[in-house]
Order: sequence, then structure tokens, then C-alpha cells
Amino acid sequence: MSTLSNTSTAKKLAVGTLALGTATLGYAVGVERRRFTLRTAELPVLAPGSKPFTILHVSDLHMLPGHRAKQRWVAALDRLEPDLVVNTGDNLSHRTAVPSVLRALGPLLDRPGVFVFGSNDYYAPKPKNPARYLMPKGKKKRIHGTKLPWRDLRAAFLEHGWTDLTHSRHTVDVAGQAVFAAGLDDPHLHRDRYAEIAGPADAGAVVRLGVTHSPEPRVLDPFATDGYDLVLAGHTHGGQLRVPGYGALVTNCELDRTRARGASRWGAHMWLHVSAGLGTSPYAPARFACPPEASLLTLVPRGSGASDTRKATPRKPAKTVG
Repeated sequence: MSTLSNTSTAKKLAVGTLALGTATLGYAVGVERRRFTLRTAELPVLAPGSKPFTILHVSDLHMLPGHRAKQRWVAALDRLEPDLVVNTGDNLSHRTAVPSVLRALGPLLDRPGVFVFGSNDYYAPKPKNPARYLMPKGKKKRIHGTKLPWRDLRAAFLEHGWTDLTHSRHTVDVAGQAVFAAGLDDPHLHRDRYAEIAGPADAGAVVRLGVTHSPEPRVLDPFATDGYDLVLAGHTHGGQLRVPGYGALVTNCELDRTRARGASRWGAHMWLHVSAGLGTSPYAPARFACPPEASLLTLVPRGSGASDTRKATPRKPAKTVG
């Protein structure tokens, strides 16, 4: 009797585990990846006496032509009236998605904006074994999909007045103040050439921004050395599948998993903000404990309050904008 009882218990546990896994996967694919969220943070990075302003950080749209709900939600972010839009790449997931990205960003393109591109602006995603993300980096073989029309996307951004920061340094007028910004091509593809933007950042600007798609420590360190106040990045998807109470399992780069999303210090002076992004690969359309997001960052003068501690003001969902 005990053997039969043990067998029955084991079967029940197996069935229960399978049911829980199925329900979790259904939620991750069917619900959470569409639960678009606005996150907010206050960062003390401006020169003393400067006027606070807002940055809308948008990343990792991974747009397909059929992503209508995402397009509407992103377009509605214009109601926040950000002073500057920063796009950290991976806009595309399909060769015909450029018009869809432009529909999503449409009203935001009339605001001051800067951008760099990521791997999924240059190449379409391909099916991959999810286990490869847990493998040591040296054992991975990079897999590229078909080439994407990134030049068309870039031309549209430039036509609307946005600034391409790829291996360039610019001073941008934001709310009547001089913001110095510099950026890199995607470090995930080893396209970064920091030497082309190396040198002290403009000390006369109210803030010095670094922009990169993948937040690799090898590029964050020179940004910090050159005196940047804040670096914005994407790429990690916040871990995409997070364990409650533990956080991200992986970051898909050399950044430690505790920094997979949100704001943190990098060295004694610089801040890092990593967006969890708004999309996923079409071949891994699931998010768990990590909803797709855009971030509204309020930049305030250094020394202006409690935000000067190691962590930024806690990030929280804002009111629905769509």
C-alpha cells in the first residue's frame, strides 16, 4: 500500500508542477509581455543651480508590424512632455517594421532626441536555444539573422531632428540648457570604438550623458573616467525572466545581474540607468516579474536631497498613459 501511495503522491506532484509551469508560461507569454509600464526615477546628476528636466528613456522596442498595442502605448508617452528622448536601440525585429517604429515614436520625434543602435537594428533575430544565455560567454557562437534597414530608420530619425550619437559627441539644447552627450555603436556586436569619443566631457554643460545599447563594463569605465554624469543603456531586458526575491538570472552581457534594470552608481561620480525595454525577441515572447517598460527620469542638481545616496529614488509604476 505504501508503494502505491508514494506513486500516487509523485504523480500528483508531477501534475501539479506541470500545471503551475503551464500557467506561469501562459501568464509570461499572454499577459506580462503586454503589460506596458512607465517607470520613474529621480537622479541627482545636474550641476548645482541647474534647472531640473526630464528624459524619456526608450529601448528595445523589438517592433513587428503587427504590434499595434505597443505602437499606441509608446505614442501616448508624448503626453508626459519629456524635455529629451533617449533611444538606446534594438528598435526592429523585422525588415518591414520601420514604419511601425515611426508610428510608435511619431509625436516624440518632434521633441529633442538622441539615439544609438543595437544588434536588432542591424540584424533580425533568429531562433536560439534559450540555454545558450546560461553558457559561459567564450562558448557562445554569435548567430546573425537577415540584415535590417537600419539606414532607413536612421534617415527618418535625422529628418525629424534627432541626433545620432554613434561614435560622436554633441551639445544638445534641452529646455534652454546645454547637455553634452556622446555615444557608441553596439558593444554587444563589438562595434564600439571608444577611442573615437575619448577625452574629458564638456565641464561647462549642465550634465554629461553617455549613451550605449549594451552596458558592458569595458565601455562604462571609460565613460566614468572621462567625467560623464549618467550613462543610459538597454539590451538586458531587465533579465526578462526574473525570480521574485532574487532578481534577474542573466543580463546577456558582462554587467552583473543586480544592475539588470534601473539606476545604480558606477564608481564615485557616475550613474548608470538600464532600461528593461519594451519588447522581446519574437522567438522568446515571454516576460516574468519584469514587465516591458519605458522610463521617465527626472534629472535634478547634485546635492539637492536624499537622492544622492547609492540608489536612486525608488522606481515605481506611474499612472497609465495609454
